Amino acid sequence: MLNKIWIFLILAGVLIAAGNDIADEARNTYRNGIPLTAAIAVEHPPSVLTPTWQGEMSIPSALFAAFYGVPESGDVKETVTITTAPSGVSVMTIPVNESSPPQWKLMAQRSSSRDHLTATIDRIQWSGGASNGSVRFIVDPIRFVKLKAVTAAAIDWAAIAVNVVLGLVGVMALWLGLMRIAEEAGMLALLTRFLRPVTRFLFPDVPADHPAIAAIIMNTAANMLGLSNAATPLGLKAMEELNKLNPRAGTATNAMVTFLAINTGGFVIIPATAIAVRAAAGSVNPGIIIGTSIVGAGVATVAGIVASRLLQRLPMYRKEKEERHD
Repeated sequence: MLNKIWIFLILAGVLIAAGNDIADEARNTYRNGIPLTAAIAVEHPPSVLTPTWQGEMSIPSALFAAFYGVPESGDVKETVTITTAPSGVSVMTIPVNESSPPQWKLMAQRSSSRDHLTATIDRIQWSGGASNGSVRFIVDPIRFVKLKAVTAAAIDWAAIAVNVVLGLVGVMALWLGLMRIAEEAGMLALLTRFLRPVTRFLFPDVPADHPAIAAIIMNTAANMLGLSNAATPLGLKAMEELNKLNPRAGTATNAMVTFLAINTGGFVIIPATAIAVRAAAGSVNPGIIIGTSIVGAGVATVAGIVASRLLQRLPMYRKEKEERHD
């Protein structure tokens, strides 16, 4: 079921991105293929002997806003570099920085290069050979912006996931090793006997020496240490053992419901996994969440236990009523 949800979310994201790209293409949001004229000034007019030169380009705010259909944000003034190839095609490189108009910043972010835009020059006219003139250029087309963003985000977050997982290996190995040592040393058996009054109160239908009790305690201990990945197989083992005591297959017993409430509440003393994730993500103080985690998970666990104990007393949820109707 979870895989189907993920597939649906991925397909929905791709379809939405494609729809936005089609809408941008229909509106020609980035004015692909449409020339824009700007004034240009140089110290000395370029010649055929200078295939690469720089000039000061300026575009009035009203002209720029009308061209892109955006609000005015001030006159555009950039130092551009123009390169003429042997074939005679001239290409203009427009730097994009903090002073650039928002529309060009957006276009640069969604192009192959983040710090500049590239345009093909359609025509350059000089005022009688002077150093002032005009340049008409066409910015390189920008298409499939949203689909590219989705693809880039998938790749970037895949790399982040790998880094986070590698960062978790050490923490997981440490705590799983400690739990294994505790099991081999008999500490878990001792803990089981120590917690027997608590487990007898929470799970009165389960024998005190049943394997389900040990699995429940190990699962709870793993959750209390914040080892959610280690707690998962222990939780499955506990449910498997509890199901052996279930007289009605397919119907959760009171013990199953109570254990699920405790497991879902996730009472934690040392949120090791969360701390490791925060540390791998570069948090300055990854352990600052310990206090809030204890309070939040503690309240959730108590609420879950109280709800399960109250609801199991209601006639509509009592197992004996279902057995009488059989």
